[in-house]
Amino acid sequence: MTDPNITVVIEDDLDIRTLIAAVLESAGFVVHTAPNGFDGIDLVQRYDPAVTTLDVSMPGIDGFETARRIREFSSTKILMVSARVDELEQLSGRDAGADDYLTKPFRPRELRELVQKLVASS
Repeated sequence: MTDPNITVVIEDDLDIRTLIAAVLESAGFVVHTAPNGFDGIDLVQRYDPAVTTLDVSMPGIDGFETARRIREFSSTKILMVSARVDELEQLSGRDAGADDYLTKPFRPRELRELVQKLVASS
């Protein structure tokens, strides 16, 4: 069963991964982080988070493929986080299984509110 207090952050950029984790921890979430899609998929399988934040551009498998693989076994809410602001990119994210999309740079408050909204809709 999905735990409403657990999140997984999948982000290859250490600074952004650390920022997202800090914002979510300060909002009361237990955060598990991964630097790539493969490790992130493992964390989602292991912890069954309420919300997973997912970078689009990562080495190995990108965020779209990671989302598709997560959707095969999990109902975690997926928040894609990307520097790409193209509408087609956002549609591709939703087609891959994302529930929402946040563009970089983002305000920490905006991230926190989106994640809390996703948890509430679970």
